Amino acid sequence: MSPPATRITRLRLTQFRSYEAAELRSEADTVVLLGLNGAGKTNVLEAISLLTPGRGLRRAALDQLPYRHDGVKADGWAVSAVLAGTYGDVTLGTGQEPDPTGEARARRCRIDGEPVGSAAAFADFVRVIWLTPEMDGLFSGPPAERRRFLDRLVLAVDAEHGARVNALERALRARNRLLEDTRTDPRYLDAVEQELAALSVAVAAARLETVRRLASGITAGRDDGSAFPWATLALDGAIERELAYLPATQVEDGYRAVLREARPRDRAAGRTLEGAHLSDLMVGHGPKAMPAAQGSTGEQKALLIGLILAHARLVAEMAGMSPVMLLDDVVAYLDPSRREALFATLHALGGQVWMTGADPAAFAALPRDAERFSVSPGRIASIPD
Repeated sequence: MSPPATRITRLRLTQFRSYEAAELRSEADTVVLLGLNGAGKTNVLEAISLLTPGRGLRRAALDQLPYRHDGVKADGWAVSAVLAGTYGDVTLGTGQEPDPTGEARARRCRIDGEPVGSAAAFADFVRVIWLTPEMDGLFSGPPAERRRFLDRLVLAVDAEHGARVNALERALRARNRLLEDTRTDPRYLDAVEQELAALSVAVAAARLETVRRLASGITAGRDDGSAFPWATLALDGAIERELAYLPATQVEDGYRAVLREARPRDRAAGRTLEGAHLSDLMVGHGPKAMPAAQGSTGEQKALLIGLILAHARLVAEMAGMSPVMLLDDVVAYLDPSRREALFATLHALGGQVWMTGADPAAFAALPRDAERFSVSPGRIASIPD
């Protein structure tokens, strides 16, 4: 039996990206956004992705999000969604309020109109995961992209992980600044390195636990004949290797000693050369027993889809609710048999799915209750059955 599903039944965009004002209502498990390239389909998915901690599926800066018309940027933006789930109807809202002073403004978040500290509070009501074309080169790209991907996987099951990662990045910058000045009192470095060690171990432990759980779930559901091959997963990093057999406090003490000894080397390099900020997610093609990066483009695409589907199952298990899935232009590059397999798997997962595409024929195999919308610049309209 699938965990309870949360569904977005109403989505409202105000001065967001290409939309001055738009509203979409749907009770469907599957929502398809159809339109030409550049029509604004991905903007809708991005709006939904902002109902999670972090910067959304494009990782955009806040000043990139306001609506623009004739070169003039709107003052403020808002995304509001009504969710139907375990707690009944709940309204989540996020955005930037207009500010006549013109000063930089923080992103605001509200639940049923009441302010909350951050989007981490939304995790009680909805979990959102996504797959975009920009992720296609994940396995052959730089380690930083895989770390970012992994942190998003962790964030979907641990809403506080983003705050830890941000704190780790701040601590790294603080240490690097102190190392620039050879006259820095070593006691300042001791204090920063103590914080950096604690954060590094906490981030590494959260990543390691998510990878362990995800790998366990993949093993339990292994199917060598699946259209989406199963993946092998491992973390490559000194801290992660030590956490596999040592207590966290001992690993933290050891890393703090490494940082102290490495000060001259790191000062010369201008950065910290060892730590969780440099770890890599190693992904393999299970059925073929080879690194994912060695697979063909099609194999890597299928493997990535399989990994995202496995992650959706993990989120449902750990959060007690099926996640909302955002699949941006995913089906266009699948053959008909893989499309049908994907649609069947999504249906079995039980959560709400939002998909985009330019060709209506690519979605012909969807269930009859799937709802389709036409997207054109600045407009969203339901397509009658």
